[in-house]
Amino acid sequence: MKRVLVFGVFDLFHFGHLRLLKRAAKLGDYLIVAIQSDEYVVRYKPPGASGALYSTEERCEMVRALRCVDEVITYDNVEEDIKSIIFDIWVKGSDNIHSGILAAIKWCEENGREVVTLPRTEGISSTYIKRLISDFTGNREVEEYEQGKS
Repeated sequence: MKRVLVFGVFDLFHFGHLRLLKRAAKLGDYLIVAIQSDEYVVRYKPPGASGALYSTEERCEMVRALRCVDEVITYDNVEEDIKSIIFDIWVKGSDNIHSGILAAIKWCEENGREVVTLPRTEGISSTYIKRLISDFTGNREVEEYEQGKS
């Protein structure tokens, strides 16, 4: 059995997330989705900007409800937590390139795990949705935070 792994926050779940998970599921027999814990999201993303809208448990419940998902787990740090998960293929989005992701890619290469990078779904992202909400509500905190990341 080929086990496929996907990491993510999945805070504002949208059809881009769904398409990523459906494509990932087709690469193997068993799809594991690792959802980042509230503790990390709160620690590294400012409140009101890119913090998760839903709790870890709520995000897990939403993803677990998808037919293409076989197992949902939580994680804190991709670089460390990837080492304790049993999988054959790690599927990641093309926008995931921070240092923890790069270290996890290296670990996969050194330990015989395949890494598959899938392109984003055009026209949708959590950041885009947050910008629309910010524009609609006049909340510039989200927009300023996202611009500061670039």
